[in-house]
Amino acid sequence: MTRRSQPTVSVTSLAIGDLARIAGCKVQTIRYYEQVGLLPKPGRTSGNQRIYGMGHANRLAFIRHSRELGFPLDAIRQLLTLADNPNQSCATADQIARRQLEAVESRIARLKSLKTELTRMVAECKQGRVGDCHVIEVLADHTHAKCVTDHHADAADAA
Repeated sequence: MTRRSQPTVSVTSLAIGDLARIAGCKVQTIRYYEQVGLLPKPGRTSGNQRIYGMGHANRLAFIRHSRELGFPLDAIRQLLTLADNPNQSCATADQIARRQLEAVESRIARLKSLKTELTRMVAECKQGRVGDCHVIEVLADHTHAKCVTDHHADAADAA
């Protein structure tokens, strides 16, 4: 079995498609990050084609990793600014990460509450007729009196 050779890509001059492949994202994502100011505008060829370098690839990897950890774009913008100035204190970066951890812990607590409520609803369903279905009964109760957890405050956030 012969192996196809991969096209060689210069790491000093990447076309947007090459950068997307390396970063594992879509071309539209790269353009979006440029548009919102997270990724600096690339140079252009004489034919007006975008040309990216390893700095762009590294910054895009930073952005993608930050997004995987759930950081919002504003926090990523702040973290990138900090990363661009390595001699300053990391207290702000720590503060941003702590806020994200608190947000994740809050989401986990909300999800656990939802799981408890859904588990109870499903367990109490007798698999009979819809007219006697506990799931339908709980969902139809707009007072939430049949719920055992306080998962309602975040319902508007989920919409």
